[in-house]
Amino acid sequence: MLFDLYNWSKNKESRSRILSTFRDIDPDILCLQEFYTSEDPGDFNNTDTVRSVLKMPYFHNEFTVTMRKNDHWGIATFSKYPIINQGKIIFNTHSNNICIFTDIVVGADTVRVYNLHLQSISFSKKDNKFFEDMMSTHDAEDEVANSKNILRRIKRAFVKRTRQVDMVSAHIKTCRYKIILCGDFNDTAASYSYQELTSGLADCFIEKGMGLGRTYAGKWPQFRIDYILHVPRLGCSRYKRNEETVTDHFPITAWFNDINWSR
Repeated sequence: MLFDLYNWSKNKESRSRILSTFRDIDPDILCLQEFYTSEDPGDFNNTDTVRSVLKMPYFHNEFTVTMRKNDHWGIATFSKYPIINQGKIIFNTHSNNICIFTDIVVGADTVRVYNLHLQSISFSKKDNKFFEDMMSTHDAEDEVANSKNILRRIKRAFVKRTRQVDMVSAHIKTCRYKIILCGDFNDTAASYSYQELTSGLADCFIEKGMGLGRTYAGKWPQFRIDYILHVPRLGCSRYKRNEETVTDHFPITAWFNDINWSR
């Protein structure tokens, strides 16, 4: 959630708490799907801050929006291991959705990490108010009209996600390295997005997770929409979803067997 850049949480400590969560997890590789950084000196140079807090010298940023030359919105992958190659898959939409791939050398291995953010439904404030009314004791006004508007948004997002997923899936088929794929799919495990991207990859939650595993922390929907996938030969040994969050997603972490992580 952009390190709570716009203070959506109404909590002045949210950014420091997010960074504290990262420090507690202490990942070897960190993938962020909603990333903001500024090139100006100060608190909002999040690239430098994350590198410093987590002692991660290597990073791969790609931006979908830049304003005032120095303010960037996009996606980011940070690593404690050397990055030898990087690239991006541009979805050709006007949204902030993108996929990046980062080739990271870990011991004698080279691992390609895909980090992606697929098209969201983009519910409006009016849509969210309608959901709240439907879930409360209040009667929702203009129920039919609101329902049609929501269905239109869902259909539009589904069509865009399908195109994006097909591009990523085609790119994965050309990769000769071991693959880890992390991302906000904005979609459930019953979706085309999930079924297509897991056709050759294993799901860490299915292997080592528990319960429903929801990752979206907002009021609607209460689903698992964030995933860590991998080639089966990597072997996921552990999966964890943090129980607390100050953003609209719960952080998820996976551990893998078949990589020499010593550093």
